[in-house]
Amino acid sequence: MRENRLRALWRDGGAAINGWLSIPSSISAETMAHQDWDSLTIDMQHGVIDYQVAVTMLQAISTTDVMPMARVPWLDPGYIMRMLDAGAYGIICPMINTRAEAEAFVGACRYAPQGYRSFAPLRALMYAGPDYPERANDTVLAFAMIETRTALDNLDDILSVPGLDGIYIGPSDLGLSLGGAPKLDQTDSHILAAIETILAAAQRHGIIPGIHCLTPAYARRMVDLGFRLVTISSDNGLLARITADSVAEVRRSMAGKAD
Repeated sequence: MRENRLRALWRDGGAAINGWLSIPSSISAETMAHQDWDSLTIDMQHGVIDYQVAVTMLQAISTTDVMPMARVPWLDPGYIMRMLDAGAYGIICPMINTRAEAEAFVGACRYAPQGYRSFAPLRALMYAGPDYPERANDTVLAFAMIETRTALDNLDDILSVPGLDGIYIGPSDLGLSLGGAPKLDQTDSHILAAIETILAAAQRHGIIPGIHCLTPAYARRMVDLGFRLVTISSDNGLLARITADSVAEVRRSMAGKAD
């Protein structure tokens, strides 16, 4: 079976740099895949990507060694299983607030007897190899999003669920839930304290802590803090930022020449 390079990276003590795909395009996904990310996550919750487009994006990512992941729209076992069957090597599931929800999520990612994932891997067999059925449970990743006050209250119950590989902090929803602003690079002291509480709990339970960031500097700060998976913005966000900077630079140079 094709190795999950994220697991190997973490075994060696490294941190993974994750890209975020919200543009429904295989060409865009392929371009992102060739930019040296460790993994790319197809966002099916807040982006405008449907299942059929997501499959073409997984195929595009397969032109590289970048690990393909997906954030599903919700805790929907059918959606989780379809994305795994399509070849995703990791699932990020939003709004996991209780142990029961975490158990349902992990179960959807695992074949029996560890879970209740239905068997029909389809494209996953072509991507991963013929021994996928025997090795999938130990290869694909299950990341529960921790992003509410309720999840904080149930943190140890959630993180102690067998088979959960990691947690992924959604800073915007976490900020809203704690009375702050919905933004990625959080700076409010009480929200940072919550982030550090989640990080410490993940480390205590021996699972991988991940977080979504806006800027490279903040991502590096989170790695230094102990996070092992950091996302930098999104394809759409990076496109907008570099475009705005490039246009502004030309306009400044034109204004200077006119003066």
